[in-house]
Amino acid sequence: MLTAPGNVGLGIDATLTGPAGNAISGVRTDNRTTVSDVFYQGTLKWNQGVHNEMVYITGNIPSGTYDPNRLANLNLGFVAWDAGAGYTYFDPKTGHEFSIVGGLTYSLPNPYLQYQNGIDFHVDWAASQFLSKNFQIGVAGYFYQQITDDSGPGAKLGGFRGRAIGIGPQIGFIIPMSDGYQGYLNLRGYKDLEVENRASTWSTWVTFAVSAAPPEHASSKPAVRKH
Repeated sequence: MLTAPGNVGLGIDATLTGPAGNAISGVRTDNRTTVSDVFYQGTLKWNQGVHNEMVYITGNIPSGTYDPNRLANLNLGFVAWDAGAGYTYFDPKTGHEFSIVGGLTYSLPNPYLQYQNGIDFHVDWAASQFLSKNFQIGVAGYFYQQITDDSGPGAKLGGFRGRAIGIGPQIGFIIPMSDGYQGYLNLRGYKDLEVENRASTWSTWVTFAVSAAPPEHASSKPAVRKH
């Protein structure tokens, strides 16, 4: 299980234009230090030479720091489960690598807002070239599609199904460690190319994981997921 403190700051600057060009503008900001939900994950992985497969299930335990009256929350405010499968092709001789992970997320209602998110389908993929044994560079992308409507008394906008497609660069570093372990540091950025009922943004993700070092003949990087 994993939880982490952090400082989050958010701001909204919106303008609503009505008939005859009349407009209403407003700005709201929020900043606080808080603790994220507790997350747990279970995985099964298989390796056959250059081919790697995995299945996973993950979820959250809501923390007590969620505040429905605040913009700045690191917490979901509700329970959610996500399950899926992934595949990685990695040839250590050529340095070619490709990973893809897909899954479905189901959320319980948010009891504070009386709002339940619809089921969503997501796919994350990445392709890279290892320029050395411990350094890779490439591209990554994702596809997100909500497949059922939002619901509940708080769903004032109806189904409000979301959709997003993004792509961007990535770099990764394998960090040898003692006692048969290795670290993996990955940095990637995404530019949203198409969105529906979601904010269109640039986003940056930093991931660091520690795992048992694989045998010399096996893949050095297992399938990994972003969301």
